Amino acid sequence: MSDPDVITWTAIVSGYVRCGKMGDARRLFDRIDAKKNVVTWTAMVSGYLRNKCVFEAEELFERMPERNVVTWNTMIDGYVRNGRVDLAVGLFERMPERNVVSWNTVVNALVKCGRIEDAERVFGEMPEKDVISLTTMVGGLARFGRVDDARRLFDRMAERNVVSWNTMIDGYVRNGRVDLAVGLFERMPERNVVSWNTVVNALVKCGRIEDAERVFGEMPEKDVISWTAMVWGLARFGRVDEARRLFDRMPERNVVSWNAMITGYMQNKRLDEAFYLFERMPEKDVPSWNTMITGFIQNGELRRARKLFDEMPVKNVVSWSTLINGYVLDDQSEEALKIFMKMQAEGSVKPDEVTFVSLLGACSSLAGLSEGKQIHQIISKTLYHDDKLVISALLNMYSKCGELTTAEKIFNDGLRNQRDLISWNGMIAAYAHHGRGSDAINLFKEMQNFGFKPNDVTYVALLAACSHAGLVEEGLHYFDKLMSDRSIQVNEDHYTCLIDLCGRAGSLKGAFDLIKKLPVKPSSSVWGALLAGCNVYGNASLGNLVSKQILATGAENAGTYILQANIYSSSGNYREAANIRMKMKDKGLKKQPGCSWIEIGNRSREQSNLSRHGANGLCITVLLCRLYNVTFGAAPWFEEVSLRTTEQLRSFRSTSCSPKGVDGGMGECAGLRKKFRPIQ
Repeated sequence: MSDPDVITWTAIVSGYVRCGKMGDARRLFDRIDAKKNVVTWTAMVSGYLRNKCVFEAEELFERMPERNVVTWNTMIDGYVRNGRVDLAVGLFERMPERNVVSWNTVVNALVKCGRIEDAERVFGEMPEKDVISLTTMVGGLARFGRVDDARRLFDRMAERNVVSWNTMIDGYVRNGRVDLAVGLFERMPERNVVSWNTVVNALVKCGRIEDAERVFGEMPEKDVISWTAMVWGLARFGRVDEARRLFDRMPERNVVSWNAMITGYMQNKRLDEAFYLFERMPEKDVPSWNTMITGFIQNGELRRARKLFDEMPVKNVVSWSTLINGYVLDDQSEEALKIFMKMQAEGSVKPDEVTFVSLLGACSSLAGLSEGKQIHQIISKTLYHDDKLVISALLNMYSKCGELTTAEKIFNDGLRNQRDLISWNGMIAAYAHHGRGSDAINLFKEMQNFGFKPNDVTYVALLAACSHAGLVEEGLHYFDKLMSDRSIQVNEDHYTCLIDLCGRAGSLKGAFDLIKKLPVKPSSSVWGALLAGCNVYGNASLGNLVSKQILATGAENAGTYILQANIYSSSGNYREAANIRMKMKDKGLKKQPGCSWIEIGNRSREQSNLSRHGANGLCITVLLCRLYNVTFGAAPWFEEVSLRTTEQLRSFRSTSCSPKGVDGGMGECAGLRKKFRPIQ
């Protein structure tokens, strides 16, 4: 048998490359010194690039005795595929000869990495443009919001194929111009399944489900994407039984189809049917598990979500973040932090910005400053240290943990060059939380001077700030401004703030009259704000009337009955107070025990009003009364007290508290509760 020729050797090398056996390919390549040509060299370069061995490809490319335009294009395309766009452009500039493939590769690379101006420049320099070049630029312009420029270029095209039409239609859809997309679709000389799917998806997403059904029914050929889009659309708009019938008719299903149907059940609160379908999936991916976990959490089934999470074979950052956020939303922030610790211990998944925002929310609800600082340290070592949402969450956490100065520093320094409406609202809310009404008003004015238009959230924070600071006139002024701004929908939260503002100031009759004049039917929260004011000022007659209004809304909760009973008690009508509490008991309503946290030695300790009679509870009561006496000049303060045992408590009581500081002080604390309401 004669020795193989260069064509044979090249074919063998290419075979090794296609199988990913680069070691075998390289050994053979090095053996056939005289029997390799430019095609053999190019095959090796292509193989290295396909296997992400960029350095080896570069080394071989530079050693090549000769190169043709295919070799150069292979190297440029390899750089692009490996995310080295600058190197691709640099090599393109060095090319002694270019063809349309060279130009198209670079234009496409620049478009995909968002360098649309550079793409336009290179496109403009092209000596010859084909349908691929033009279609690439049409897609690029539309992708970056320049849909009218894209249409002008599309109209100038001498030749268009189905991909060109699909690209322009997709551009309209991406920019929310569905009618223009449908109009262009109707004009298409030839359509493929992608054309039909693009329009069906667009109609579903914008809520035109009947139009989507019509187009779907006209499709000459449907694939799994077409069927899945309609299943998702029907379920999304509450037609979940029709979606299931369509799902059952599908000739072929993939994991996305199953996930779409499960999501539809979850969105329509049909959890058992969703779980039934989930258990029968032939193949589950991570999004399948995440869909179920998210659905359980959104429907208040946190235990089922946790059970499923623990059974997951593989978890990603979405899985962890979803569960953490679920615990935060369920007021189980300590458990959320424990989940994060478990995530860190396993180490296979790194947190992202969603994880950090949820964790900081947990620290905020616990007033866990030390935990918040630890999370902050972790964030500072990641890519998310300058993420706007994360920084805003940090601002909120420090504010809720009592570190207003740190929150101000984050707002002024960390967000100096990237403030958005969320961060402005967050800082106004921080001032509201700390009763700094004047600062909130000044910041509101500064925000407007910087060109930011307030939204509904801004006004809730501003009105709350005025309420907490007792700035009644200012609060009424800004409520009038809100009412005159037709671009903002006034909602229940705004009315609640307004009534709370009047109630805190003692203008109970005025608040009641305001409620009667509201343009919407008052909700239980609006009436509840007035009832709280009646409790503070002991107005039993109005409180009784307001309580009846709350119960008439159908919102029966323990808080309403307790406030009503407290109003009667404070006015001396103990018999009626007892009757109210008996009604509450008969209805099976129970008050959620009040709970607070105090940080001692970098640990958050929980104190419930159920445990107030224990040693720790008595210590805290004594300390609070002592603090009251010091605040009003009744006793000197001490530097530090550490109470660990009952004996130490007795010692503290005898040496540090006068009878007024303990017995009389407790009475004064009761009076203090009437004078000052906690910031909500």
